[in-house]
Amino acid sequence: MSKVLPTQRNGDFLFVESFVLKPTKARALLALWFPVAMLAFSTGCATYSDGPVANSTSSAAPATPAVPRRDQVLWNYRNAALAMRAGRFDQAKTELEEALSRLGGIYGPDKAAASARRLFNEESKKNFIGEPYERVMAYFYRGILYWMDGEPDNARACFRTGQLLDSDTENKTYAGDWSLLDYLDGLASVKLAADGSDAFARAQTHTRATPLPPYAPRANVLFFIEYGNGPLKYAAGQYREQLRFREGHPGTKTALVRVAGQAWPAPPYDDLYFQASTRGGRVMDYILAGKAQFKGAANSVGDAAIISGAVLANTQQRRHNAGDEIGAGLMLFGLASKLVSAATTPTADTRCWDNLPGYLSFTAIELPPGEHTAAVEFQNAAGTTTRVKTATFTVQPGRDTVVFLSDH
Repeated sequence: MSKVLPTQRNGDFLFVESFVLKPTKARALLALWFPVAMLAFSTGCATYSDGPVANSTSSAAPATPAVPRRDQVLWNYRNAALAMRAGRFDQAKTELEEALSRLGGIYGPDKAAASARRLFNEESKKNFIGEPYERVMAYFYRGILYWMDGEPDNARACFRTGQLLDSDTENKTYAGDWSLLDYLDGLASVKLAADGSDAFARAQTHTRATPLPPYAPRANVLFFIEYGNGPLKYAAGQYREQLRFREGHPGTKTALVRVAGQAWPAPPYDDLYFQASTRGGRVMDYILAGKAQFKGAANSVGDAAIISGAVLANTQQRRHNAGDEIGAGLMLFGLASKLVSAATTPTADTRCWDNLPGYLSFTAIELPPGEHTAAVEFQNAAGTTTRVKTATFTVQPGRDTVVFLSDH
């Protein structure tokens, strides 16, 4: 039987000269090598049920299409940010509660995560929970909403949980280094008649630009302000096995709060790109690196086996001795190796909470009871005001008023 077998190296086809193989020998070799190839494909190919589930919505927001279960937390994140900026705080609470409850379940044994660690399954097939900075932001938003509802104790618990999520870093220099999380932890303690000095001291050690102001226990209006565009993910490396972060377009670099004829600065106390890019390696990075190494090695072995087998079979084709069988066997082994290489998927998961802000700020002021209007001026790096947002709110005696504003 005469065959012309194409092989592929670096995208170019190399045609190997014909060789002669008896039908009985061909059937015997295929019977030997076909199960090997199939075994390679089947190893680690456990499937995971991934049925669609509907996004949660409120009566104030239009329904969104159903999304795969593995992406549900991602869409909860995105919807929560949109709802916060539109003032639909009840919807934001629902979205965040769903996301955080799912995080609690996913931290246990997760079949999809275990499946993603296998050679032939993509990381993006696992249930999305986000990188630590994304999970921190879910708790940060939830803390704002708790404080808005008059529950500073629950808000403090959220801020502490967020800081804990950032504590398990490869480079311990950047462990638990969100400025506002510690600062707000201490402020909530002060509001609850407890000592917040330790949290304040920790927060000051994390600031990289403007120092945080001392606590003002009588301040009864809390402005949570966000601006700029958050980090985006991309895959790098020969096989896209390395997760990397790209800084979002900054746009706004600082803000100014004007109310009752006075102005308070709202500088960037936390930078999300800094948080995303300084955490260090993930456990999954080592798994993906191993997959990439295996993929490259299997491809190289396949190339070598196919070429060697073709040369040996062509040399021995007129003698019809054991050389042609060995050559054919090497070629089949090479093809199996290249099939295994092609099926190995080391690509990093680049699903991203892509509507996060770039910077977080905060300021607290004291105002008399009654209705007030505040204007927040968002400014670029040159100090030019590029956008103004206003908010009207009512200060009630005996409780804090929380105002959330975004340049998005």
